[in-house]
Amino acid sequence: MKPTMTYDDKLLDNMDKFNDPFYKRFNLRPHEVKLDDKITKTYQFPTMYADVTVGIGIFLCSLEGAKRIMPHPKMQPVTMGGGRSLVIFSCYEYKHVMGVPAYNEIAMTIPILVNPALNIPILPMLKDKAFREFGYYVFSMPVTSKENMLRGHNIWGLPKVVQEIDLYEKDGFCVCAANEESGEPYFELSIPTSGEKVEFDVSSNLYSKFENRLLQSETNFKAAFNVNKYFKQLFTKMKPDKPYLKIYDTPSGKVLKGLGIDEHPFQFRFAKHMTACFDLPNKSYKPPFSF
Repeated sequence: MKPTMTYDDKLLDNMDKFNDPFYKRFNLRPHEVKLDDKITKTYQFPTMYADVTVGIGIFLCSLEGAKRIMPHPKMQPVTMGGGRSLVIFSCYEYKHVMGVPAYNEIAMTIPILVNPALNIPILPMLKDKAFREFGYYVFSMPVTSKENMLRGHNIWGLPKVVQEIDLYEKDGFCVCAANEESGEPYFELSIPTSGEKVEFDVSSNLYSKFENRLLQSETNFKAAFNVNKYFKQLFTKMKPDKPYLKIYDTPSGKVLKGLGIDEHPFQFRFAKHMTACFDLPNKSYKPPFSF
């Protein structure tokens, strides 16, 4: 999808797309957002997403590389043992977004614990609800919409950049490809569209840096995913049967290469027709430090 650089002061009239019972869990509240010096819009939050196609690639990476990308030392990447952590690439085709035109996005995140007393290997990924300080730090979030980029900057401090992002199915794979603003390709991920059917109904926290504060914001999604797991990768570095993840030597690509990502995936997930929402920052959250 080519980037959309224009926007106006109108909200898209698409409330009819959000009739699934999932959305009735949440109470919509208006919130005014200044996009630029001329345009301010009042959106409803949490932002609702309907009929989302999503492909997720989870890879083991260097624990030290993940630490280097953290903006504060008390934000500790979850350790998977053996000097490794995880990096997660969530690729979205948002066909319907409440009040906002459709766009594509890649959320690049690392699971973390904020100022933990203990950082027990693997357990936070298995029992995330047992760790109040658990969540996902967003270190990069390319999008195809300038309006969404401005929303991300001005509400959450998310590191959004406008880039070309294509998401398509080919030969049994969902392929997500992103280009630098210059047009040079730097990221390509191939996710199997088949796998073991697993129902997900998830609520979790995203962490982002906004000025001198750490923000915590709740994200929710529900879908039937096709899942492929490769737990053996924890104990031995397997060789992939194809290059599932391609990272090129560009400015954005060098950041990803610095994470020391395994060639072989740890897990894949793919779903169509996902329902989801993302809320404003949690006002009651009190971070244990400032930047």
